[in-house]
Amino acid sequence: MKELLRSTDPTIIAFATALLQGEDIDCFELDVNMSVLEGGIGIFPRRLMVRTDDHTQALRVLKDNDIPLGYDG
Repeated sequence: MKELLRSTDPTIIAFATALLQGEDIDCFELDVNMSVLEGGIGIFPRRLMVRTDDHTQALRVLKDNDIPLGYDG
């Protein structure tokens, strides 16, 4: 798996996930349960992962929809 997106904004993660599912690209969200440790204040970013084979296509989908990646990916 390869990191596609990193964000503290759950709406960006949800939107990106919906776009990827629309393109039949499987994705997996990491660090969801960090909110238990941080107290729900949103300081730890969540990561959206995709299969390595799908990374290029998934990256294109996010860039075409002006979704910020949260890193220099």
